[in-house]
Amino acid sequence: MTESTFAGLVSRWYEHNARDLPWRKPDVSPWAILVSEVMLQQTPVVRVLPAWHAWLDRWPTPAALAQDSPAEAIRMWGRLGYPRRAVRLRDCAVAIVERHGGAVPDRLDQLLALPGVGTYTARAVAAFAYGQRHPVVDTNVRRVVCRAVAGEPDAGPATRPADLVATEELLPVEPAAAALASAAIMELGALICTARSPRCPACPVESICAWRASGRVAPAGPTRRPQRYAGTDRQVRGLLLGVLREATGPVPHQRLDQVWDDDVQRARALAGLVTDGLVEPVGEASFRLIGDGPPAPVPS
Repeated sequence: MTESTFAGLVSRWYEHNARDLPWRKPDVSPWAILVSEVMLQQTPVVRVLPAWHAWLDRWPTPAALAQDSPAEAIRMWGRLGYPRRAVRLRDCAVAIVERHGGAVPDRLDQLLALPGVGTYTARAVAAFAYGQRHPVVDTNVRRVVCRAVAGEPDAGPATRPADLVATEELLPVEPAAAALASAAIMELGALICTARSPRCPACPVESICAWRASGRVAPAGPTRRPQRYAGTDRQVRGLLLGVLREATGPVPHQRLDQVWDDDVQRARALAGLVTDGLVEPVGEASFRLIGDGPPAPVPS
């Protein structure tokens, strides 16, 4: 399979079938794209859209967010899930102001050096905000490339160096065309080449797909299923954060005790929030969101 054939087919499909998402507008800022990429990690688009608009209405630039507290970032994050992303995004804004004068950098090495920005996010910002040629590899892209090129049904749970190489080989040489192809492959995986119900007849690369040619052989192992949420520490953490987000000051331990009946699990979840830098103790019997008010006293 040549890059020109694959990228051309997918890019032409994308130009007619891509979702109309605000962070794809031509005049959107690199900061807005960075925010969208962080929010979209493990979170559906439908939940991200209102949060993204609200976040940028309040903090349209990195400097605006850097001037606010981590607690406010956690509050604005609401129920998007994985709230450490909010703190990392705020840390990232501080670093952008301190290191780059408030402008999101366009060099890959500088993006990778920002707090909370990993391999995927750095390449996504470089490609989608600055039109550069980089392999942007998420779960959807790995699945498309694995099926179309290698003929395998599933790419596995984590991105490997080989995934970056395989994806880059499919990208056009010209940077702008490569950035378009990167967005197109990702969209194809999200809308057509899905994990459970791929719509092969609607796929622009069906005729050259190695997996389709093999007869769509099913995975040899068990299919991965979504993680259970009800009754987990994640649920308890979310309930505790919900109380702390609504509070205007430190919350007594007795109030947090009402959130969950299981004392051991509740204590474990609260300790995890403290360890993750989302919550801090105030005195001996109260807690608050990190940075929510004057510095907490240091335990003696």
